[in-house]
Amino acid sequence: MAGASSSAAMATSAVTEEEMTLTVKWSGKEYTVRVCGDDTVGELKRRISEVTEVLPKRQKLLYPKAGPKLSDDSTLLSQLPLKSSLKMTMIGTVESDLVLEQMDAPEIMDDFELGQDEAVDIKDKEVNKQKLRRRIEQCKIELRNPCREGKKLLVLDIDYTLFDHRSTAENPLELMRPYLHEFLTAAYAEYDIIIWSATSMKWVELKMKELGVLNHPDYKITALLDHSAMITVQSDTRGVFDCKPLGLIWGKFPEFYSSKNTIMFDDLRRNFVMNPQNGLTIKPFRKAHANRSNDQELVKLTQYLLAIADLEDLSSLDHNNWEYFIEDSFKRRRRQE
Repeated sequence: MAGASSSAAMATSAVTEEEMTLTVKWSGKEYTVRVCGDDTVGELKRRISEVTEVLPKRQKLLYPKAGPKLSDDSTLLSQLPLKSSLKMTMIGTVESDLVLEQMDAPEIMDDFELGQDEAVDIKDKEVNKQKLRRRIEQCKIELRNPCREGKKLLVLDIDYTLFDHRSTAENPLELMRPYLHEFLTAAYAEYDIIIWSATSMKWVELKMKELGVLNHPDYKITALLDHSAMITVQSDTRGVFDCKPLGLIWGKFPEFYSSKNTIMFDDLRRNFVMNPQNGLTIKPFRKAHANRSNDQELVKLTQYLLAIADLEDLSSLDHNNWEYFIEDSFKRRRRQE
């Protein structure tokens, strides 16, 4: 009985870890994607998006033998009758109007914080570590500027972090978070800067160009990342969701970056689930026209970044208490004067 159980476990492991090459038919062409059994349907859609530029939310996958399960992004591919070299059809449209695409996108308002035990479980779960390893192997990060020896790393979200993407304006600069360029200029003295958005690369490049971030004379952006660099994880209480694993960057550039010298700003704390010790939840910048005159978030965060720049291990800090850290740092300086 024990031998039979062991054989069954080995068979299941082989199914989940084995890579499959699937063919996806779309718009008169065929595309190939590589996935594993422990990937979800959501992950499959992400791979399809990488080769077709049809965002996952716009895709409908058709494969009769799989039935309605292909409509559930949380379904594991190992639970479907898939085999290497099969062909499925995808129906979807590439975004023709990037601004419209962002305005139409469902707004995520119900951010959540997982319990400590569950967050640790997700970070340490072997299936998620495997996803990260595959992402490191398959994802290409194009450096816009060289990594700098001895610099720490700042990873920044775009929507509601640097830019209010929901409000309307004649000029995109009206929706830029106050003090953005001053913040990036000050940060650049101590940190390399990577922009990571959950949207498409075209949207990332468009917004950063419109805001003057990509060609600013006082700082340089190391790289841009989009939704294709994210991974899908599953929690017991919150279901399936995407996150931004900093391990991807550390795996690509281990000689420059690690958990000790990296900090990430995002308005959604769920994006930190694979590296909670490195994430700082920034106050969302919404309703730009009403809040532009009194939003001081980037001013205060500049002080924090510079205050911690000389520390050896940023992951040892509790970034939830960053405002208290600034106050304590100020008090210590006053006492020394």
